[in-house]
Amino acid sequence: MAENGDFRFIKACRGEAVDVTPIWFMRQAGRYMKVYRDLKEKYTFLELCHNPELACEVTLQPLDVLGVDAAIIFADILLPLEPMGTGLEFNVGDGPSIPRPVRTHQDVVNLKPVDAEAQLGFVGDAIRMVLSEIGSRLPLIGFCGAPFTLCSYMIEGGKSKEYTITKRMMYESPGTWELLMDKVCQVLIDYLKMQIAAGAKAVQVFDSWVGCMSPHDYQTYILPYTKRVLEGAKATGVPVINFSTGTSSILPLVKQAGGDVVSFDWRIGLDQAWDILGHDTAIQGNLDPNILFAPIPFIKKRVMEIMRQAEGRPGHIFNLGHGILQHTPVDHVKAVVEMVHEYKHE
Repeated sequence: MAENGDFRFIKACRGEAVDVTPIWFMRQAGRYMKVYRDLKEKYTFLELCHNPELACEVTLQPLDVLGVDAAIIFADILLPLEPMGTGLEFNVGDGPSIPRPVRTHQDVVNLKPVDAEAQLGFVGDAIRMVLSEIGSRLPLIGFCGAPFTLCSYMIEGGKSKEYTITKRMMYESPGTWELLMDKVCQVLIDYLKMQIAAGAKAVQVFDSWVGCMSPHDYQTYILPYTKRVLEGAKATGVPVINFSTGTSSILPLVKQAGGDVVSFDWRIGLDQAWDILGHDTAIQGNLDPNILFAPIPFIKKRVMEIMRQAEGRPGHIFNLGHGILQHTPVDHVKAVVEMVHEYKHE
């Protein structure tokens, strides 16, 4: 048991010394676990998200199995798009699709304001249910998508490799882009505040697609809005994690965007990233999720490498560079937790 400020995960977020390095995983609840796949035979993905009891059940599934230091609420970064009016569908094998993509200025004008408590309150209800189950045993993380990643989905209508439609709007219609980002920022801030009010002890902002941007474009079109969301959440007093992928070359700009913790992927060494960010910044990462498919001795070698790079400094949270992949062996995930918790810095 621990008081809110005494969780090793929360202490690491604040750059404080901990007994052992805290660890949790993005997508630690999900389709790599049989209990989740069994539920998916009965319910669609959106049904699991919309039903607080089911979302609570999925959130709890990995906790005792893995022994992680934090829970993260089961939801999806795209849920705010539904009340905004774009629609949201998940097609088996194809991922999310947006039936009414945002392509014109009028499309942006037509986006609806969102009452987070009334229209996304099922996430808050799920958070309260999880907390009633775990009590003061573990902290619970809430989350949202970052403005750029969310807007890219809205504009592209689903997955993209080139982000051409998104970038055309930025370059050709900056006024439309600013209005879209402004509307999305307000929704995301309200959404995070609702989760925090429900009991989330920390929040993470996912910018999974922002690695497609040049340094100039990130600074011009992305950074001010990401900063606005991160600062809006930080004003509540809980730790805020700024997560992005593919941003090794622009980490100083990512740091400018804010957050108590900067989370990055495997495309840069943890020690090199920490040198760039400054050791006064808490960090999270950064094992390649694909390594979890390797034999245990190989996994241990890579985990130990990351732990040595951290050099025992306070402010390191072990995680992957992105979410756990489908078909990942559960025993391998559990083994990583044990490796991190047993590690003693020389």
